[in-house]
Amino acid sequence: MKTVTIVGTGMGPDTVTAEGLRAIENADVLLGAPRMLADYAYLNKPSVAAYTADKIRPVLAEHGEGNYAVLVSGDTGFYSAATALCRELADCEVQILPGISSLHYFSARLGRTWQDTALVSCHGREGALVDAVRRNQSTFALTGGNISELAEALCRAGFGFLTAQVGERLGMEGQRIRTMSVEQLKEESFDSLAVLLIDNPTSDDRIRCGIPDEAFIRGKVPMTKAEVRAVTMSKLGVRPGDVCWDVGCGTGSVTVEMALAAYKGRVYGVDKNGEAIALTEQNAAAFHLGNVKAICGGAPDALRELPAPDAVFVGGSGGRMNAVFDIVFEKNPRARIVVNAIALESAQAALAAFAAHGLEAELVQVGVSAAKTVAGLHMMMAQNPIFVISGGGNHE
Repeated sequence: MKTVTIVGTGMGPDTVTAEGLRAIENADVLLGAPRMLADYAYLNKPSVAAYTADKIRPVLAEHGEGNYAVLVSGDTGFYSAATALCRELADCEVQILPGISSLHYFSARLGRTWQDTALVSCHGREGALVDAVRRNQSTFALTGGNISELAEALCRAGFGFLTAQVGERLGMEGQRIRTMSVEQLKEESFDSLAVLLIDNPTSDDRIRCGIPDEAFIRGKVPMTKAEVRAVTMSKLGVRPGDVCWDVGCGTGSVTVEMALAAYKGRVYGVDKNGEAIALTEQNAAAFHLGNVKAICGGAPDALRELPAPDAVFVGGSGGRMNAVFDIVFEKNPRARIVVNAIALESAQAALAAFAAHGLEAELVQVGVSAAKTVAGLHMMMAQNPIFVISGGGNHE
């Protein structure tokens, strides 16, 4: 029986656990990245530069029975290759030995605790960092040599003033720890082996619904009003990891509320009006959102290249309602769609589109009146009644 021990080697030889070192010393063959194998060259053991399952399997076949130690950096439970290795090496006897993660090490060097810190991996996912920073007072990020891009995304979301701490080559020769503003991150160069810790004393983790209209930057394009927006969001039932479309995004008020709800997902605001796209981008920045992409184009053509949606709001279809539904359900037959309509004809088009796709729609009409003070008296001023038509997905 082949025995494979996956050893978290911490930040280097000085931070490997005693148990991990014993496993390395007792192994017949060592596997891992070259820089980790170099740390244990003094043991004079057979070593192979392989740390993914497809590279490790041929080594196991060649060497036969025995004890193998696979060296992985940091901790085996923190964005580690160990998870995939365990899955792929199920025919072997696999043992996992934890190590010291970059989070543990960096926090200790800074003299601070980490139990309330949000954890993010930013290998090509800058939007995830922006949202984590918005929602948490402290955010730790593994980077992929992309700190300047991450800083750009944070600055676009209005976080340039925040304090960032950068740890480079932690536990290795050339270790460097620096403190600077997020804005300054854009101007500096960093080692590819770098981590970030960002503090946001004014973090806000609310999932807001029916945000007051005056909180949005306004223009001459339409905006879904707060009370109607609240009903619309309740019908959409957006989940944290959802991919959302806002078709005919206008000012971007629904885009913003979708993005606050889908904080682990992505929201695409689509409108053929350039001013609407500009306003949507401005409002996304004003609410410190990093998971919004505004696209200037008409439906349905602008939707064809988007990823499959989980939740779709249609505020305007340019008379192409059924074509929009075709694309949505082609990409995801279980998508949830909510349509807002003022005109009876638009409501009828939405009902027909749901019926054409084998769905029975729910139709409600929302009529909102708000008080206005006139000569010391409160008079109720009615807004246009709105039809909210919804269907599809799992809205239990």
